Amino acid sequence: MPDFGFEDKCSGLVVGVDEAGRGPWAGPVMAGAVVFLTRNVDKFLLDNLDDSKKLSAKKREILYEKLLEEKAKGNILAATGEASAREIDELNILQATFLAMNRAVKNLGQRVDFALVDGNQKPNSLGCDCQTIIKGDAMCYSIAAASIMAKVTRDRLMCEIAEKYPFYGFEKNAGYGTKAHIQGLQKYGIIKGVHRLSYKPIKQFI
Repeated sequence: MPDFGFEDKCSGLVVGVDEAGRGPWAGPVMAGAVVFLTRNVDKFLLDNLDDSKKLSAKKREILYEKLLEEKAKGNILAATGEASAREIDELNILQATFLAMNRAVKNLGQRVDFALVDGNQKPNSLGCDCQTIIKGDAMCYSIAAASIMAKVTRDRLMCEIAEKYPFYGFEKNAGYGTKAHIQGLQKYGIIKGVHRLSYKPIKQFI
């Protein structure tokens, strides 16, 4: 379970950063950024924060709303940033992920002193020193919270896209290459601006 061990080793404002959506064939890549301004936050939130992939969709939604409540109280800073499918095609997924992270940190509206970033690849544009942590979303509260922000925000966005383009199952697969998604591609083709044209599975449908 996560704790504040990594944050305690840093000084100043420490932001946790994580992404969601590097693997899907469609939609943006989303990043979350969270700063705990105080440890005096909702006990349920701290007891249940974890890697978003380990949590049910219902639990993620509950924790997301708890994070927004703590943000409204002034106990945390929380924001998201995204890079579009077009930017993924132009830059490649790694650089687009870094761009989304940079945007998420900037959207906090306050300068941070240090970033804890999930994974093993260090962004070069966050405007502060940073440390990468493999499986950080399972060990660090700030990163776990950022993973919730990114995942829930992206899933909701994909549901909105599904309302406009209902033939690909985006509300259930979030843009991953499921059977329903493939069937939609076979029958209706790609959606420009939504599908990642640089991804190999999508190229066959162009």
